[in-house]
Amino acid sequence: NFDKPRFDKPREGGAERPRFSRPREDRPQGDRPRGDRAFADRPQRERPKFDRPREGGSSWQEHPRSESPGERPRRDNEDDSKVFAKRPAFGGRGEYRERKPEFEKRAARPPREKKSGERIAKVLSRAGLASRRDAEEWVVQGRVSVNGRVINSPALDVTENDAITIDGKPLPPRERTRLFMYHKPRGLMTTHADPEGRPTVFDNLPEGLPRLISIGRLDFNTEGLLLLTNDGGLARALELPDTGWLRRYRVRAHGEVTQGQLDALKKGVEIDGVKYGPIDATLERDQGANVWLVFAIREGKNREVRNVMAHLGLEVNRLIRISYGPFQLGELPEGEVEEVKTRVLREQLGEKIAELAGADFNRPMPGDAGGKSDAKS
Repeated sequence: NFDKPRFDKPREGGAERPRFSRPREDRPQGDRPRGDRAFADRPQRERPKFDRPREGGSSWQEHPRSESPGERPRRDNEDDSKVFAKRPAFGGRGEYRERKPEFEKRAARPPREKKSGERIAKVLSRAGLASRRDAEEWVVQGRVSVNGRVINSPALDVTENDAITIDGKPLPPRERTRLFMYHKPRGLMTTHADPEGRPTVFDNLPEGLPRLISIGRLDFNTEGLLLLTNDGGLARALELPDTGWLRRYRVRAHGEVTQGQLDALKKGVEIDGVKYGPIDATLERDQGANVWLVFAIREGKNREVRNVMAHLGLEVNRLIRISYGPFQLGELPEGEVEEVKTRVLREQLGEKIAELAGADFNRPMPGDAGGKSDAKS
């Protein structure tokens, strides 16, 4: 047990701490000094009085409350014309200002003038010389001149009045928008010039065709339908996934797969960080150690079919594109080209895609007399 601390220091004056013989509860209540009573317990007569007069010698009774409830009391020196004068101490709202009867509106901005020209790369692409991307590279390389001046930036708008040359040769006039179907064989690159020297599609086209560019690409070992056009705007429009054209392939692959695995691709799939959109795949038949499938996609990303097949454990050994939108490979012989009639092309594109592509079906065909269409129109 610990002893309570003791205070041995004597109180000042030698007096001891007072002790009470009776408990606190037994003491009479009247022993408490009168000055300690609460203010509310005092009799009315004992409440302090404030005899000091108000400043100015007036009291609030001199200004009785107004009889009308909506009117505030007025000061003796208050001017009716300055009722709304700003009084910060009283939360005034500031001096009243009359509003003009007619509000002055800000003058509308004049509409922006539409550009009269088009980007240089777009013009080169529409002429069927190259894709827009390749045309931009030509500009950067200094191969393009406008009005006798070499340009090195594709951020330039030109009009029909500008004289454009590529490698010193004048830009050919724009022709009518045309579309060709080509049955691409295996072993050809879809490019105008391959840096490795491999054979290209355009080196193996039949003679007599205008300068064409491809709509999309097919891999070196992929065969089937490849669309070609003389209009870069059309090529760009049909390559966009937003156009919504379905691309169908027949696939022969080594391995085994079930229809259930293929149905799961309808929700899309992500492979090595690359997201592929919905794929409609159907199992056709088994052929020994191989299976035949039909793939339908809308995006057409690089090596999409082969990458998805490898994801399912299959190795593609033959890939044939059989359709691109409404255009079918059909019985077109390998290596042959067939032009789509202008009337059919216009109907299949529709107004929306034709406007997006900037297609022109009214220009004369090369060799036409008087600008009339030939039998293919």
